[in-house]
Amino acid sequence: MPDIVPAHAQGEEAAAQPARQGGRSRRDSLPFLHLLPNLVTVLGLCAGLTSIRFVLAGRYELAAVLIIFAALIDGLDGLLARRLKAASTFGAELDSLADFISFGVAPGLLVFQFALIGARGFGWIAVLVFAICCCLRLARFNVTRDAPPPPGRACFTGVPAPAGAMLALMPVFLGLEGLVAASAVAVPTAVYLGLVALLMVSRIPTPSLKGLRISRDKVPYVLVAAAIVVGMAFTRFWLLMILANLAYVAAVAHGLVAARRKPSL
Repeated sequence: MPDIVPAHAQGEEAAAQPARQGGRSRRDSLPFLHLLPNLVTVLGLCAGLTSIRFVLAGRYELAAVLIIFAALIDGLDGLLARRLKAASTFGAELDSLADFISFGVAPGLLVFQFALIGARGFGWIAVLVFAICCCLRLARFNVTRDAPPPPGRACFTGVPAPAGAMLALMPVFLGLEGLVAASAVAVPTAVYLGLVALLMVSRIPTPSLKGLRISRDKVPYVLVAAAIVVGMAFTRFWLLMILANLAYVAAVAHGLVAARRKPSL
């Protein structure tokens, strides 16, 4: 089995402790904290798999909540790995496989069961396209993971898999909020799902939280907005998800306009 933690972390542990303890080499063990990133990844994977179970049981609200939960904790594993100096190739590959289940397979099945049954084969084709584009998106991310970031503002190339999953679930959010009967517009929903899939494999710049900075004079407004978000999460959760999707689309559109207006060197 490949090493779950980097070799330098194992070497540091081995150097800090006696060569053997209790008949076993220190190189055969590792600190529990170094497992935390992979444990978070497995937690997200379990959420995605359990979402599929609830889709099959017709409990769409729980299925959607589990996908949202997986999206919220996505990236936490990478942050922990960097903070704990426990990054590894094993963890990176495990993260991509978990993302494919949680943000490629689970959302596609949920949208299909919730809204695309009436589209017949066309709806299933849209689900296949979405899942494949998610897989391609993650594969492209893997091969460019160690590439230096482009100069300028930090951004992603194309819509990331978690954001793509949230956009794909927009018909579900609208249906659960009671704004649209998603099953009555199955064909437009299938077309929309295909467009989201194409956004994931596109080359358009999309916003990244890594490059987000808040000026000091706007901090009070951010705190008030956070209070509003928490309140809506407990009262109008699906409406909050709809507004979050619209805000994300607006941010992507703003970034595209800004990129086109920026003069080329």
